[in-house]
Amino acid sequence: MPTIGDQHIVKSFDEELKRLHDALARMGGLTEQQLKSAIEALERRDSDLASRVMNEDAQVDECESFINDQTVRLLALRAPVADDLRAVIATLKAAGDLERIADHAANAAKRSLVLNQLPPVAPMRSLVRMGKLVQGLLAEVLGAYITYDAERALAVRSRDQEVDDLYSSLFREILTYMMEDPRTITPGTHLMFIAKNIERIGDHATNIAEMTYYLVTGRSLNDQRPKRDTSVLEGAATE
Repeated sequence: MPTIGDQHIVKSFDEELKRLHDALARMGGLTEQQLKSAIEALERRDSDLASRVMNEDAQVDECESFINDQTVRLLALRAPVADDLRAVIATLKAAGDLERIADHAANAAKRSLVLNQLPPVAPMRSLVRMGKLVQGLLAEVLGAYITYDAERALAVRSRDQEVDDLYSSLFREILTYMMEDPRTITPGTHLMFIAKNIERIGDHATNIAEMTYYLVTGRSLNDQRPKRDTSVLEGAATE
């Protein structure tokens, strides 16, 4: 059984670890909302919402800076070991993944501003479906991390293949769409970049899942994560 959360002789140490944990929970909530809003902005062609996603990215960055500062302080003053060291390091790494997720969400929102100036394109429906899948995986992995649920984290990790399959399918759909009508090349290109941002968010969510498993069990997942993204090969074949 994991001993994460056991009390220490020095009560202030427990309070500092809890503060770090709570900071990551807050950062996770902000990041989850950023992704949700970015997907909604795409689906509704809402430029105001997209702009808000871009502007609020700074809040996530501030959370990461706080976590980085707290981590350095804990390592320097408390010299944590065993479970405590895992908790500190896992929080630091998870914060890095969350910061990148928020960046990808902001990038998707930025490109949606351009798409909103162009006629709607059919592959947007598939893109939104992929975005909502990744949004659900992020919510699941954050729940697993906050509650120290290793099995829940493994379930998220195993679903990374679903994201890869959807991404490859969407890549083919967008490519076909552009080949059939050259007027769709500009919006199609932006859709491809957004799809890649969303696919990368799925990868970062999987990173957090693996870190959660390590946090709870003390064991790393050494088996290589299976990837089925064939879009690179397909793109090369069309050059």
